[in-house]
Amino acid sequence: MTKILLLSDSHSYIDDRILEYAGQADEIWHGGDFGSMDVIEQLEKIRPLKGVYGNIDNAKIRSEFPEINRFTCEEVEVMMIHIGGYPGKYTPPAKQEIAEKAPKLFISGHSHILKVMFDQKNNLLHLNPGACGKQGWHKMRTMMRFAIDGAEIKDLEVIELGAKF
Repeated sequence: MTKILLLSDSHSYIDDRILEYAGQADEIWHGGDFGSMDVIEQLEKIRPLKGVYGNIDNAKIRSEFPEINRFTCEEVEVMMIHIGGYPGKYTPPAKQEIAEKAPKLFISGHSHILKVMFDQKNNLLHLNPGACGKQGWHKMRTMMRFAIDGAEIKDLEVIELGAKF
């Protein structure tokens, strides 16, 4: 079993609560808009980090992380993209990737809207953890944690980190 902490849209912000949850995970996944190398370095000190770059990320971050990250965790195929949309409203790059080979788990960020949806057409679970940073229009800072046990995605939890102000 692999315990995952999923966050996105940190926009250069990280605090002790995020780091505390990171320490409880086996892996940290970030859906883009890190905002700074400092966020990446702090997370990488704690656990292995997988992610994608976001639209605000600079050339250095873009050289460290791909636009689309496809990987397998245990028996679950994962696809992560920062600007990916959601079931029924996928962005063109996400739609093309899903049409070529649908993952079991599709992760996006960007919207700052926490979302969990099952796409029946493509038989995949979509997760957007919202935003853990303080930049943007969201009011509540959020992340998610869950476990992957073989082919099963389970124990999904929404973590509210508090108001952004």
